[in-house]
Amino acid sequence: MLPRREVFPHVIEINYQARQRLGCCVYLVFNDQNEWLLIDIGYEDTVSEIIEMIRQMDFPLANCKYLIATHADVDHIQGLSKAKELLPNAQVVAHPSAAKPLEEGDRISTYAEISAQGISIDMPACKVDREVNEGDVIDLGGDVKLEVWHTPGHTDGQLAFRFGDLLFSGDNIYRDGCVGHIDAHHGSDIPDFIASLERIRDCDAKWLLPSHGPIFRNKRELLQSTIDRLNTYLHMADFGTCAVDWPLQDEWDEELLKGFDPETAE
Repeated sequence: MLPRREVFPHVIEINYQARQRLGCCVYLVFNDQNEWLLIDIGYEDTVSEIIEMIRQMDFPLANCKYLIATHADVDHIQGLSKAKELLPNAQVVAHPSAAKPLEEGDRISTYAEISAQGISIDMPACKVDREVNEGDVIDLGGDVKLEVWHTPGHTDGQLAFRFGDLLFSGDNIYRDGCVGHIDAHHGSDIPDFIASLERIRDCDAKWLLPSHGPIFRNKRELLQSTIDRLNTYLHMADFGTCAVDWPLQDEWDEELLKGFDPETAE
């Protein structure tokens, strides 16, 4: 039997448990009756290894109640269908906006197919048993309850989960201040992203447990620095239709009226 390496009481992170990086962060949350859930599962090719590790930690596979998707990106959910086969008692849980691409196996919106970069991988469809949204509670039993936060921005279906002093924060923010990628084709929304980050900044959760990278303290200055940076994105052509305006366009309009003068042009 493998010893359980809890990062916090009732919480195991599978990469920390394995002492190696297997993919995105996969959080196992459990109660005193050995009932458990997973937040994200990652790619399909690591599912069997993850489930076997869980079995060796003496968690009955029949006691898995939920398989939760923080959002419908392939690196988080490609393995859900296989996990559901191995854990048939578990309910697949996701935001309504994530349910459709999951159930359709949508390779475009999940980023399983990015033809311009030569990326093309399978995205097995998976039925969503329960849709959750802002304010819902995922009750594992006993004192283990996850409060559902809807934190859009990276994707519309991005969820975070509050558990005591912990916030499972998805792809909202990482320890280096980076955020989940911003892409118009992905449905990213920078004003929503900023609002989600402000909510995390202002909450009293002590620890952030992200979907990628190490666990870290919820530091207001880190969040504020990221928010400030995203506010500049709102006015940059780099972010295309995710930006709300491009001040250079207004400057250009003024210069068009004046005409071009190489003597004064910058």
